[in-house]
Amino acid sequence: MLPPGLATWFEGWWATTDYDVAREVLQRGVAVLLCLAFVQALAQFRPLLGERGLLPVPAFTARVRFRQAPSLFHAHYSDRFLVVVAGLGTAGAAAVVVGLPQAGPWWVTTLVLLGLWAAYLSVVSVGQRFYGFGWETLLCELAFLAAWFGSPAVPVPFLLVLAARWLLFRVELGAGLIKWRGDPAWRDLTALDYHHETQPMPGPFSWHAHHLPRWWHRTEVVGNHVTQLLVPWLLWLPQPLPSVAGGVVVLTQGWLVLTGNFAWLNWATIVLGAAAVSDGVWEALLGRRSAAAPVPVPGTPVGYLVVVALVALLLAVLSVRPALNLASRHQKMNASFEPLRLVNAYGAFGSVTRRRDEVVVEGTLADHPGPDDWREYAFRGKPGAVDRRPPQVAPYHLRLDWVLWFVPLGASGPWIARLCLRLLEADPATLRLLRRDPFDGAAPRWVRMRLYRYRFTTRDERRRSGAWWVRHELATLVDPVDLTALSRLR
Repeated sequence: MLPPGLATWFEGWWATTDYDVAREVLQRGVAVLLCLAFVQALAQFRPLLGERGLLPVPAFTARVRFRQAPSLFHAHYSDRFLVVVAGLGTAGAAAVVVGLPQAGPWWVTTLVLLGLWAAYLSVVSVGQRFYGFGWETLLCELAFLAAWFGSPAVPVPFLLVLAARWLLFRVELGAGLIKWRGDPAWRDLTALDYHHETQPMPGPFSWHAHHLPRWWHRTEVVGNHVTQLLVPWLLWLPQPLPSVAGGVVVLTQGWLVLTGNFAWLNWATIVLGAAAVSDGVWEALLGRRSAAAPVPVPGTPVGYLVVVALVALLLAVLSVRPALNLASRHQKMNASFEPLRLVNAYGAFGSVTRRRDEVVVEGTLADHPGPDDWREYAFRGKPGAVDRRPPQVAPYHLRLDWVLWFVPLGASGPWIARLCLRLLEADPATLRLLRRDPFDGAAPRWVRMRLYRYRFTTRDERRRSGAWWVRHELATLVDPVDLTALSRLR
C-alpha cells in the first residue's frame, strides 16, 4: 500500500477515476478483435502458411532468426500446434470479453492479455505476406497496452490513458500525413472519385458511395483531412476535447465501415476513439452515472505502481522513432521499429489506384481445352462474377482475397505457383478458402490466371443489366499449367 502522502500525490497526478468505462471499452474491445483474429487463424492459417501452405512457416523459420521475428513457432511448428495456440487464444480472448480475468487481482488480467499478445505476435511474426497488414501490428500493440490497465481492483493510471491517446494520435495523424505527402489526389480533393471503386475489397454500399455527387466526394476528402490532420491534436487538451476527438473518430470510422472492408482496422480505431471518452462525458450522454465505483487510491498495490511506471518509460523510449517518422518527409507507412511491435507507425492509402485490375483464376477438366472449357473459381470477397454484389465481410479478414488485390500492382511471389498447385490437387483446405469450386472437388487438368479490368456499372447500365461491374480482359498472368509443370513444388 502507498503511504498517505504519496497516495495524495498519486491521486492527483497518477491515478484517475474518470476512465473506468474507457478501461472496459479498451480491454473488452481488444479481446473481441483478438477472438476474431484467432478464429481466422484456425480457419485460414494452415492452407496459407501451414506445413503444406502457400508460404510454409517451417521454411520461413529456417531462414529468419527469432530476434527478427519472435514467435513460439521457432521452437516448434506443426499444424496441430497452431490449432492449440489459436484455440487457447480464442478461449482466452473470450474470457476477457465476458470479464472473467477482470474479476480477480490486477495481475491476472495483465497476464492473460500478455499471453494473448504473445500468442498473436507469434502468429503475425511468421505470417509473411498474408499477415503483412497494418491492422495486425495495431492489434499487437493494442493487446500489449490494454494488458497493463489491470482490473477494476486498481485505479486506471493516467499515464496509460495518455499512452492510449498517443496510439490513436499516431493511427490518425499517420494516416492523414501519408495521404497529404503522397498522392496529389488527396491534395486536389479527387481521391474519393476513385477510391470507392478501386479499394482492395469493396462492400455492399461501395457502388452507391461511388455514385454519390462529386461535391460529396470533395467533402469526404476535406472531412478526412480535418479528422486525421487536425482533430488528433485535441487529444492533448483538457476534457471534454479529447472526448470530442474520440467521438469524431468513431463517427468517421463508422462511415468507412459502411463503405469498405478493411478487416478490423476501423473497429480497432473505433475502440481507441471510444476509449478517449471520459466517464463524465459518458454520464452526460447516457443521462446517468457510471456503475463503476472508484477504488480508494491508498489500496493501490505498490507493485502495480512500479510496473506501470516501467511500462510507461519503455513505451516513451520506443516512441522516439515513431514520433520522428511522423515528422519525416520520408514517412514510413505501417512500419515496426522493433520486432515486438510495441510502438509502431501507421498509415493507409498514401496512393490511390485509378483503375481496378483483378486476377481471375480458372481451371478446366479438358486435356486439350478450348475457349469454352474454362471455369472460374469464385472467391468469397474479391470481385469475380459481374452480377454479384460486393459482400460485407469485415471485420472478418479474407487474407487470400486481399493479397490477390496486390498482384496486379507487382506484389507477386512463389505462393502464386503453390496456389495453382493446390488447385490442381483439389486440396480441400485450399478450396475451403473459396466461395465456390466449379469442379465440386474434382481435380482440374489445367489452371491459369488472367487479368481483367473492372469498373462499377453506371446507373443506366445497372438498371439495364442488373450487374454491379463491367469487365474486360487485359492479359494472361499465368499460362495454363498442369501438375507436371509444378511437380517440383510438392
